[in-house]
Amino acid sequence: MRSSIPLPGNPWPPNMVITVVDDSQALLELLWIREAWRLRPKGRDLPPALADRPALVSAPQRSAAPIVEWQQEWPVIWEAALLHAGTPQSLDVFDRLNNSAIGSDERARILRELVGPSWRERFGSDAMAEDAEQWRSTLLGLRMNRTPPTPEEQPEHAALGELIEAWRAGLTIIVEIPCSGPFTRRLGTHAILVTAETRADPQRYRAALAEFR
Repeated sequence: MRSSIPLPGNPWPPNMVITVVDDSQALLELLWIREAWRLRPKGRDLPPALADRPALVSAPQRSAAPIVEWQQEWPVIWEAALLHAGTPQSLDVFDRLNNSAIGSDERARILRELVGPSWRERFGSDAMAEDAEQWRSTLLGLRMNRTPPTPEEQPEHAALGELIEAWRAGLTIIVEIPCSGPFTRRLGTHAILVTAETRADPQRYRAALAEFR
């Protein structure tokens, strides 16, 4: 996003561009898998529970699944997918994709660069019950059905002072996850991770952005 109001006195720097990633399929699938399959992964800085809890898979399904392996691998895949979501995309990635031959190794490499690491890449679709897509569709549908905020109503405008300072320190991407409570992580040199609750709360959001220095 950038300011759409080029008026004198508009405090949004004209060259400040901020990307908000709130619909990453890889991250949403990982969060759904953790809760629906009742995984208990261990690791540092793992996100809190989903605000909208999905239905659990049945006990027989869980008993037949490689839960121990999934729990061990979940934090590894989460970290890789998270860092990809917070990494600025190469400006020519779509041009390179369009110019690559269908079925070629080059095209596969570019697609992976674009999509990034995911649970499906490691384990296939075995864990992806029908409820997963239904949960994700409902989540995105509720978001799309809300009245779109005006530019001035965007959370970034409510925390503009802190956002500008963070942008000057290198911030260009804000990754939002639909988890409960406050949770903030810096992702490399250009991104920050926040929960939807944090981004919706001006005071919390300002405090989160202030951490990016």
